[in-house]
Amino acid sequence: MSHFQAPPELTAEDFAARRRALAERVGEEGVVILPANREQQRNRDVHFPFRQDSDFLWLTGFPEPDAIAVFAPGRSEGELALFVRDRDPEREIWEGRRFGTDGACAHFGADEAHCLDDFEERLPKLLAGRRNVHMQLGDRPELDAEVTACVQRMREMSRRGPPAPEAFLGLDTSLHELRLHKSEAELAHMRYAARVSALAHAAAMRAAVPGVFEWQLAAEIHAVFGRHDMEPGYGSIVAGGANACVLHYVSNRDRIDDGQLVLIDAGGEYRGYTADITRTFPVSGSFSAEQASVHDIVYAAQQEAIAKVRAGEPVAAMHEAATRVLVQGMVDLGWLSGEIDGLIEQGAQRRFFPHGTGHWLGLDVHDVGRYRVDGESRAFAPGMVTTVEPGLYVQPDDDGVDARWRGIGVRIEDNVLVTEDEPEVLTDDLPGSRSAIEALMAAVRE
Repeated sequence: MSHFQAPPELTAEDFAARRRALAERVGEEGVVILPANREQQRNRDVHFPFRQDSDFLWLTGFPEPDAIAVFAPGRSEGELALFVRDRDPEREIWEGRRFGTDGACAHFGADEAHCLDDFEERLPKLLAGRRNVHMQLGDRPELDAEVTACVQRMREMSRRGPPAPEAFLGLDTSLHELRLHKSEAELAHMRYAARVSALAHAAAMRAAVPGVFEWQLAAEIHAVFGRHDMEPGYGSIVAGGANACVLHYVSNRDRIDDGQLVLIDAGGEYRGYTADITRTFPVSGSFSAEQASVHDIVYAAQQEAIAKVRAGEPVAAMHEAATRVLVQGMVDLGWLSGEIDGLIEQGAQRRFFPHGTGHWLGLDVHDVGRYRVDGESRAFAPGMVTTVEPGLYVQPDDDGVDARWRGIGVRIEDNVLVTEDEPEVLTDDLPGSRSAIEALMAAVRE
């Protein structure tokens, strides 16, 4: 079994560097308040596996639920305060050890740490003299209410004490812009996630035979993730036949019959950083003429889009390039008729291509970061990672096209890093072209 060397863990200095960068954006007039995720109940007394909030994870690395981080740049008493669950020996016997306040300082760089019950009492001191509160209002209503009530009390008393905050600001132009540009340490994690995810997809292709069930192929993928200290970064899509025309199909229960395509959209997550790969392949090992025609068009569109993932190019150019190739293909196959520009202007392509060509990727599968700045498509810059994932889908009940096309769904997705020069396809270990996919599957069947 292939096994790849995992990258080094992020260090305390990595997180300290992030906080220094955030301090430059927020300034000493600002304070950032971030809540950790909470455990989510699955059923009765069973919880879903805990996964930390991505913003909180990026800033602190602290892995426990329910915590709150307050980051106040330039504060003389210390910039980072963590409010965490207190140590509880009885609960720890059942649920595992907690870091507590001492561990939050010793292991995660907090300048001070307190139990959660102290948050309300200590918050006014942390906000004193700050003009702007940076937090995502609406994510945690009870925290919103606590912070806004504190600010209101401070405003009422501001004539006798320190000035109170004047504004609440979101995280889009501060923390999220920093998350959009990946460091070398982050890219090492993403390359590892991409390489293992490619291995997992190849394992599913090798296991695919007529009559296999979707869940069996999902199991092959998840086994590879598990053997590399990873977990699914999102709900894996394993869609046979017409199920591929459901963009977020996650049932994964059907049998895949001879002659059908399989669309797999799955990515593994390593230490929070996820890959996101889609491949479409024939369960029998060979594409039919119709399937081959559609796959070739989608692959050509993807290659044109990847070529646009360059520093200085507008992000929208990627989608525009893919759309032109796809629309030309729709006309060539007889699905649409008319001039390419006119069809695109009318939005006719959305009947068969209803989604965008890509999205940011990182700690979230649909990662943070704006796509437009000052009303215009922003330019790609080194360190950004995007997916590139055009597709074509003919719904099984679409009687506006010949029956031989109905129920065909094809998407091809890779993860692409913007560099100073050529785009770096992080997921290029996995074949994407029709001929390469058929060759991989044929090698297994020999």
